[in-house]
Amino acid sequence: MEANDVKGIQAEIKKRMDAQIEFVRKELAGVRTGRASTDMLQSVMVEAYGSKMPINQVATMSIPEPALIVAQPFDPSIMAALERAVRLSDLGLNPASDGKVLRIPIPSLTDERRKELSRHVHKMAEEGRNHVRVLRREANDKIKKLLKEHKISEDDEKRALDDVQRVTDAHVKMIDDLQAKKDQELLGR
Repeated sequence: MEANDVKGIQAEIKKRMDAQIEFVRKELAGVRTGRASTDMLQSVMVEAYGSKMPINQVATMSIPEPALIVAQPFDPSIMAALERAVRLSDLGLNPASDGKVLRIPIPSLTDERRKELSRHVHKMAEEGRNHVRVLRREANDKIKKLLKEHKISEDDEKRALDDVQRVTDAHVKMIDDLQAKKDQELLGR
């Protein structure tokens, strides 16, 4: 953060916290819930044309049924690489190819696996909250430095610290909501 005034610090911190929320949202979207979602394949990289490419850049993805994802490669010659990438991903999926499309059935989750995924979701959410708190600390340090350099008054400092805390609380609540929503999907509570 290079902002030299309170408003600049607050704008920068909000932007960085928003980016953290988006990161957590994407991470949680990749956690499988037993329902088919193309988001769960986001992290799958396919060895094609001499490099590793995201699956969505080499195939069209669709969900014809709640427990099935169909990937149709733009180039049929990479079907084997596409199938291998999905099979080797840590998602525990077992794709089947008919030469034209790759059918990826999504197995239902066992209760034990749901609980395990829920713990993983909690860990990812906690990392997100911690990152937001680190950003709060950075902003607070910069605001205190402005006071020390006599660039703002003590009242301005108190107001600015309160504003940073309000923004932090709002972002932590957003992460809590994302976690609760994912838990709902996983555990059906």
